Amino acid sequence: MRIATWNVNSLKARLGRVEEWIGYARPDVLCLQETKLADEAFPGLAIEQLGYEWAHHGDGRWNGVAILSRVGLADVVTGFDDGRDDEAAETRAITANCGGVQVTSVYVPNGRSLDHEMYQWKLEWLDRLHAFVDRTTTPDGKAVVCGDFNIAPTDRDVYSPKSFVGSTHVSEPERKRLDALIEWGMVDAFREQYPDADRLYSWWDYRGGNFHKGLGMRIDLVLVTKALAGSVEFALMDRNARKGTAPSDHAPVFVDLAIA
Repeated sequence: MRIATWNVNSLKARLGRVEEWIGYARPDVLCLQETKLADEAFPGLAIEQLGYEWAHHGDGRWNGVAILSRVGLADVVTGFDDGRDDEAAETRAITANCGGVQVTSVYVPNGRSLDHEMYQWKLEWLDRLHAFVDRTTTPDGKAVVCGDFNIAPTDRDVYSPKSFVGSTHVSEPERKRLDALIEWGMVDAFREQYPDADRLYSWWDYRGGNFHKGLGMRIDLVLVTKALAGSVEFALMDRNARKGTAPSDHAPVFVDLAIA
């Protein structure tokens, strides 16, 4: 099973690129973030013609998440289903059962700056994500949480740690939330495949030609439960999808699991 994640930075603007990528990468499950679409505007017919079922959670503003699956899609949950105000979670999380695997697509808040109220909300959002995972699966269950985490797990996942001192994405409280998911029983599938590799990034700022300079961050992650970690056979960040005309500022990331 090939499970992929991609922050497309507007599905309306990049539907053609998504269709092209699906055509050659052939993911079994594709999680999308930042669709920037309302549910009624989602291009469902185009996705279905590619052989995928889909579920989308969006309100037409800056967020929006989706799951596309050709191995079945059931038990869809939008947000965290924790009895709290759904609007507080925004349209940033969606979960579905895809071929026996619980898949969650997340678009973690950016946080803006360490002294901004949105940063504290980011930390709370991550706590709610952790609680959702703990409530709906176990480390022995088959579950995947993937998406744009807006967190670089370690300094090696940033082109210049010194350039980000005092910034979001690398702060200790954010990383502690991510580490807590790992300690709970999740595995960073891509890093497990490339434990010693540096300068492997999934996001590059549009400004300053950062992509061509190799100045990026690894913030798009695929976390799998320990039960699935041993079945990871391959992982890739597809930098080619970041090239060409009008690309997203993120590259798709996928992992191959040796499961039926």
